[in-house]
Amino acid sequence: MIDNITYDKCYKLAIRIVKANKYLRDKKHEYVLSKQLLRCGTSIGANVSEANGGISRSEFSAKMSIAYKECLETKYWLHLLKDTLILDEKTFNSMINDAEEISKILFSILKTTRIKNKN
Repeated sequence: MIDNITYDKCYKLAIRIVKANKYLRDKKHEYVLSKQLLRCGTSIGANVSEANGGISRSEFSAKMSIAYKECLETKYWLHLLKDTLILDEKTFNSMINDAEEISKILFSILKTTRIKNKN
């Protein structure tokens, strides 16, 4: 079971991703990269939620693994949006810091879960 802090961080990032997607579509007229960011950035929390409903440790671990990978993909799209000058530096820094924090938390959870599964 994941604590509420992890879920809340994922949910807050998802809200920011949704708002960034709206901004990128409405103001920057960017549709392809922003849609990719929206898909993976909102998927992190959705997979954490599914992990909480997991019936077994292995199911929990599988969903957390997907959440972690979606977080890595989110960071990729954020970097690409920044490096192509579509996303400003200030917004990028704030969002990438959140994504980095979440990815570290998820990785730590995965490590702990996999150690427990071996025992």
